[in-house]
Amino acid sequence: MTNLILIAIGSALVNNVVLSQFLGLCPFLGVSKKVKTASGMGMAVIFVITIASFVAALIYRFILLPLDLAYLKTIVFILVIAALVQFVEMFLKKNVVSLYQSLGVYLPLITTNCAVLGVALTNVQKSYGLAESVVNGFATAAGFAIAIIILAGLREKMEYNDIPGPFKGTPIVCITAGLMAIAFCGFSGLF
Repeated sequence: MTNLILIAIGSALVNNVVLSQFLGLCPFLGVSKKVKTASGMGMAVIFVITIASFVAALIYRFILLPLDLAYLKTIVFILVIAALVQFVEMFLKKNVVSLYQSLGVYLPLITTNCAVLGVALTNVQKSYGLAESVVNGFATAAGFAIAIIILAGLREKMEYNDIPGPFKGTPIVCITAGLMAIAFCGFSGLF
């Protein structure tokens, strides 16, 4: 149990997928204009990464390894992720139309979000079992959600600030993300 807690804290805060590993920056910067949209993207990413971690671990452990096809892991993981994202997209389009419309092009981009594939490959690289893979996937996605929601909150506040012309728009967002990354470095002393 202690090992799972350490994996969760390490994945969510210490090795934050966006602020420490710099994976998944496209949706992080693109969908972080409003907290509501960022929260929706965070929940979609949590769902996709957690389920993808579970399914990828099952396929790797019970199909690829026994059949000596481990070299196919990247292709198989991409197919699993693409199928899950299609499921999420269909669900949102039918049940949460406003969120589906506000996420726009960024929802299909979860398929190519390197953070999702990175988690599945990290689970294999670190030889995580099924429970460890799921915890790592969930915690990594929760760390992504935390980071994107914090950035969205900051961006909403920055709209009303007097920012010098050269720093308006993308430059101030990148500076803010950099400062967030420095702040998250403070978690590295946890363990």
